[in-house]
Amino acid sequence: MLDVTGITRRFGGVTALDNVSFRVGAGSITGIIGPNGAGKTTLFNIVTGIYTPTSGTVHLEGKNVTRHPPERLAAQGMVRTFQNIELFGRMTVLENVMVGLHTKSRCGILASALRLPWQIAEERRLREQARHWLDFTGIGDLADIEAGNLPFGKGRLLEIARAMALQPKVLLMDEPAAGLNSRETLELARLIQRIRETDVTVALVEHDMELVMDICEAIVVLNLGKKLAEGTPREIQENPDVIAAYLGEG
Repeated sequence: MLDVTGITRRFGGVTALDNVSFRVGAGSITGIIGPNGAGKTTLFNIVTGIYTPTSGTVHLEGKNVTRHPPERLAAQGMVRTFQNIELFGRMTVLENVMVGLHTKSRCGILASALRLPWQIAEERRLREQARHWLDFTGIGDLADIEAGNLPFGKGRLLEIARAMALQPKVLLMDEPAAGLNSRETLELARLIQRIRETDVTVALVEHDMELVMDICEAIVVLNLGKKLAEGTPREIQENPDVIAAYLGEG
């Protein structure tokens, strides 16, 4: 699904990423881990078109998408969530999801302004889709609440619902468990597994090692901008270089 090859990124004299390569298999859940400053978020920013690499390529389903902007990548099926939640606080939970869905609307501004019959039907269709994804993430009962009034954990679920409404092929999640308590993290793990069951490939940057080891089939470890290791959770747990650099000797 996703093929990252030889990615290097320099900021002035600082090399944030140095020749990083890995693959994310279709239908998998892949974790990207490493100490603070390892280059994880920079890597996500390159893969999702926010940064351009100094060198290297990113392929999505075999197509070179290295310098495609984020909105074009989203249209091609690569969607991302962020560590810091960005919601429209004055809009309802339902409306937040519908904002994303309007990028797929076939109606123009004139039809929307005139409330033409096909526009009304389209609006109803988008509303139904938005409710589906709210139900999918377990917050359908909060549809009419202003997003700014949501507790943090529910806001995280809303962000995921909005991302899923774009019908991604691959969903990249940056620190999805950040700020969640243990119960919310368990619910998140179940949700990510359900996302994979809808034929969406998932890649996540995450510091919660228990979450990563529980749900990921493959793990990529970065350290000081380089790929330190890649393998199954068991292989990563037993890798002496990973233990020394990240997991700790104990």
